[in-house]
Amino acid sequence: MRSLVLRRTGVAAAAAALALLAAACGSSDGGDKGGDGKTAQADKTAQAGETAPAAPVKALTAAELEQAALTQADVKSGKLTKVPAKDEMAQEKVAADDAACSPLAMLQVGSYVGKPSAVVKRQWKGDPKKPAADATDEEKFLAGVDVPQVMVTLASYQDGGAEKVMKDLNTALTSCAGGYTFTAAGEKTKSLKVAKTDAPRAGDEAVALTSTLDADEGVKAPTKGVVVRKGATIAYFPAVNYAAAATGKDFAFPAEVVDAQLAKLK
Repeated sequence: MRSLVLRRTGVAAAAAALALLAAACGSSDGGDKGGDGKTAQADKTAQAGETAPAAPVKALTAAELEQAALTQADVKSGKLTKVPAKDEMAQEKVAADDAACSPLAMLQVGSYVGKPSAVVKRQWKGDPKKPAADATDEEKFLAGVDVPQVMVTLASYQDGGAEKVMKDLNTALTSCAGGYTFTAAGEKTKSLKVAKTDAPRAGDEAVALTSTLDADEGVKAPTKGVVVRKGATIAYFPAVNYAAAATGKDFAFPAEVVDAQLAKLK
């Protein structure tokens, strides 16, 4: 049973180096109305004594995201590795049966929502636990896989795309709370329910959730996720624990990874 559970939950979470196809991010409200229209509006604003709209937040470049991404020295425990582009779960290989739930499916497989202008990824794996001296074979097995793993994705967006990502995620959390089904790389997975949890008080916006997957032999496997917007950058943190996937027991989200990453993200 364990090998089957690990195989199936691995597709949902680890196939993207662990374990969002939302509509592509549109342009900012109002669109491009040409230089004359912008000048006329600025003149009206000045005449009326109003405050001009704030300039759009600059999207970070790939080089800037790399500089902001976690390194091994930034984390107090566990092992951090880079995720090669070839190991990413391609968005076109992920689809939710209900399109409204696509952002949750993309988060589940370690991807991202919409079309960011730049992306960097890291994988963090916690330190394994040492089983008791008199542990049974099963207890030793569970101790060996009782390790939280987090895919850390930094994605920057142009033209208000980051704000749209958070809006789409919040909409999905409401629409798909009762569960949804998605396919990733040809493997179908059912989420029985999705529940909002306490989000970190960080960045400009943040959401946190626990999704319960229907694994083999009736096991209800919990997975977790945190998503934070800071300016035009979205930080995605989907997390899994294979012992939790095998037993259905809850596991603690490694908040220290989120804290360390947000401390570097300006």
